[in-house]
Amino acid sequence: MPAKRRQPPPPRPVTLPAFLRENALNWLLLFVPVSLGAAILGAPALWVFVTAGLAIVPLAGLIGGATEALSVRVGPGLGGLLNATFGNATELIISLFALRVGLIDVVKASLSGSIIGNLLLVLGASMLVGGWRREKQTFNRVQAGAQTAMLFLAVVALVMPAIFDLVEHQTLGVGAASPDVTRLSLLVAVVLMGIYIGSLVFSLKTHRDVICAEAGAPPHLAPTPAITLLALATLVTAVEAELLVSAIHAATAALGMTPFFVGVIVVAIIGNAAEHFSAVQMAYKNKMDLAVTIATASSTQIALFVAPVLVFASYAFATPMSLVFNAFEIVGIGLSVLIVALVSLDGESNWFEGLQLLAVYLILAIVFFFVHS
Repeated sequence: MPAKRRQPPPPRPVTLPAFLRENALNWLLLFVPVSLGAAILGAPALWVFVTAGLAIVPLAGLIGGATEALSVRVGPGLGGLLNATFGNATELIISLFALRVGLIDVVKASLSGSIIGNLLLVLGASMLVGGWRREKQTFNRVQAGAQTAMLFLAVVALVMPAIFDLVEHQTLGVGAASPDVTRLSLLVAVVLMGIYIGSLVFSLKTHRDVICAEAGAPPHLAPTPAITLLALATLVTAVEAELLVSAIHAATAALGMTPFFVGVIVVAIIGNAAEHFSAVQMAYKNKMDLAVTIATASSTQIALFVAPVLVFASYAFATPMSLVFNAFEIVGIGLSVLIVALVSLDGESNWFEGLQLLAVYLILAIVFFFVHS
């Protein structure tokens, strides 16, 4: 009988100060007291918005880092579940605070913006940086194909409620959603959550050896400091998210931007900046498998996990959220999924493909800036 393959031992834990020094974005933690001071002293809303947004960037990275440290200690099965649950905790926290104050359009915009940003901005920057001095880079086609297939499912889940709303009510998300649209959205959210659970079984159990990306072996914390850091970072993120959301209207007016543009571009980038940075770093180190996984898996989590959770949570705030997105968001997501599917079809990438993805993102951002609905 062949010898059973031994699992490599977990990496040796590092101290918390050493862990914090590993990520260059952590110096932005200085904006945590700055944002709190700006809010307490009654500074202009724009200052509060900007400083709170900058503070959230490293906090998202700390949540991800602490989750990864715990994942290494508890094994691939439970570790994958932890990553699946906390992978987009920052976006979920920001959206929950926005839901609480009734900013449903901003929540939807941030969801669509996160999906588009991960697929075009993150993946495009990763391919550009990673492939700049290389002829090509390769990645796992099975993993990329599984993720893009689930994203096509998300497109269907967004398109069909919108078509129903357009045909039955001729509104396409304008104004408050009708009761039948919210009920339809709730049922679709249940289906999306079911598919997401199925994807976890597929990736963590039945096909784990086929689609798992190579481990990155980053520095890790011991379990106790990791749990402490995760709890503290989540708590501070909640505080900063409340500051960010409370300043959105005044900040958008001061910047001359619409709440839609702020949600689909600004808030989406803030919530995903740490992942953006990690993916580009992995691509630069020629670990394109990890870069592609970060970008596509994060988009999948947003579409199949975060969106349904927010639909369920919206009922707790007595403001049911539908899955009817506006035409610009639907087309943007659909085109993003399509171009990523085409680019990832051969399992290879180069810098010019990354530039093309960034060009598509820039075109969409320009269009979103001029949308006033």
